[in-house]
Amino acid sequence: MHDRKPALVTGGAGFLGSFLCERLLKDGHDVICVDNYFTGSRDNIHHLLDHPRFELIRHDVTFPLYLEVDEIYNLACPASPVHYQYDPVQTVKTNVHGAINMLGLAKRTGARIFQASTSEVYGDPAVHPQTEDYRGSVNPTGPRACYDEGKRCAETLFFDYHRQYGVDIRVARIFNTYGPRMHPNDGRVVSNFIVQALRNEPITIFGDGSQTRSFCYVDDLIEGFVRLMAAPDDVTGPVNLGNPGEFEVRQLAEMVVDMTGSRSPIVYKPLPVDDPTRRRPDITRASQQLGWQPTVPLHEGLGKTIAYFDQKLSSTVVDMQWPAGRVREPVLSIMGNGSYMLRGAMGVDGARRPT
Repeated sequence: MHDRKPALVTGGAGFLGSFLCERLLKDGHDVICVDNYFTGSRDNIHHLLDHPRFELIRHDVTFPLYLEVDEIYNLACPASPVHYQYDPVQTVKTNVHGAINMLGLAKRTGARIFQASTSEVYGDPAVHPQTEDYRGSVNPTGPRACYDEGKRCAETLFFDYHRQYGVDIRVARIFNTYGPRMHPNDGRVVSNFIVQALRNEPITIFGDGSQTRSFCYVDDLIEGFVRLMAAPDDVTGPVNLGNPGEFEVRQLAEMVVDMTGSRSPIVYKPLPVDDPTRRRPDITRASQQLGWQPTVPLHEGLGKTIAYFDQKLSSTVVDMQWPAGRVREPVLSIMGNGSYMLRGAMGVDGARRPT
């Protein structure tokens, strides 16, 4: 039996957010899902729309939001390079303004607030595996900085609101996560390799394939979210959440080709600027403080993810050029007086941007 608490999930129509909304509803919460659909999709939460304890609001978190909730999960931000580098200034604003707005809401309502931070705060690490006390090696002026430094600044805001105002915070550093509902064009290795393999197109590896990643299945990650949010008051984080199993990118490509029965050759291209060469979480803190560790092996999780993409690619036409040229509908913003405003002048994603 779970306490029925109203919970807000920003970025709730995204890959991780949609699974979190499902889990919170299963646990008995009232769920308010907020998303502007820049990378999220109504398809991800369509099956929840008729649920009596689910509410959907179209809104950009760079504008204030006025609600009454007990828990806030702040997941709003494009998380893959192809998306966050498409509009880097807006990425910074989503991280910083979004954090300020959600922390202000938590301060006003007394809600406990969760920040979905990232392993990218470690940059290209000089410490391996990465522990939470490692301060990172990030290029503050490179093409990835809008996301890396944006998330680092958001963490700073969370801990300053905690120290200065007593806001009840939780900060998770998320390592590579995969599963159904990933965007086919999000630029990440799992989705890229699977889509290319299913289409018998060349599998593109950037670099020589020796760089490593650790892959956590989405169900395991969501369990970590819920446990961190339910942890005692003194467990603020940051806490690494990821699978400590480490694989070379080349190994992943070979595994996907084998599992799909693909005829795809593997081709190599130059490594992007500031792309980390090694990534593996130390999850000692999560294990000790949350009793958490991932349980889904990579082969099993890949099987479920391949089945999802196989069905999606066979039933729909996916625009692999997204987001370039795609028009977005207006963003619904809730204003301070409780009224609603459609911001519809065309920006890069079809919605008016704050300046």
